[in-house]
Amino acid sequence: MYGLIGKMTAVAGKREELIAVLLGSVGEMPGCLSYIVAKDSSDADAMWITEVWDSKSSHDASLSLPQVKEAIAKGRPLIAGFSDGVVTTPVGGHGLALMKAG
Repeated sequence: MYGLIGKMTAVAGKREELIAVLLGSVGEMPGCLSYIVAKDSSDADAMWITEVWDSKSSHDASLSLPQVKEAIAKGRPLIAGFSDGVVTTPVGGHGLALMKAG
């Protein structure tokens, strides 16, 4: 599995609008096992995005999907910046089926 966790900061006062854009694009993304957007409780403009994919190639391919390209275009003017991004290797957990090693 392939995971990403990152902090995104919206332009001041635009967090709710940016969240709506991000969540509006997550319907059909082949290989996406989990896509969670959470508000940062100490920064009114920040959010955390946690993604779990079956593979890095599925994540990379998602960037070519029309709905993802549209979300990027709509969201870009609402984004002030990114920070604290990490790549992870998810191994399972509540709501995420355990993937067995090949």
